Amino acid sequence: MILIAEYKTKQQKRKFYDSKPWKLLREDIKKRDNYECQECKRNGDVSVDTNEYSESAKRKKIMLVVDHIKELEDYPELALDPDNLETKCVTCHNKKHGRYVDYSLWRKKPKWDDEWW
Repeated sequence: MILIAEYKTKQQKRKFYDSKPWKLLREDIKKRDNYECQECKRNGDVSVDTNEYSESAKRKKIMLVVDHIKELEDYPELALDPDNLETKCVTCHNKKHGRYVDYSLWRKKPKWDDEWW
């Protein structure tokens, strides 16, 4: 009988995402996907890793992540299955997980909506 690790708590997930096998596989998946967001690609857009540096974080900006298609906590047996992984930009990843905020909707509307001719 094979025991499959559980990834239900934040600590269990953090341990997995900090593991060497995950970090190595994550890089392989990005390479396989040409360092492009696969969701954007399906929608006819292009999102790639720009290698920008964040002064405030003192590290490279995270532009792309490797996402589990079938969620880690629901399918722990697929945790390191390359067929269950794809590269996504941070925006697409956040949309998938309900964390996306469209800041353009926060812009103030002009005080006057009529045209000035």
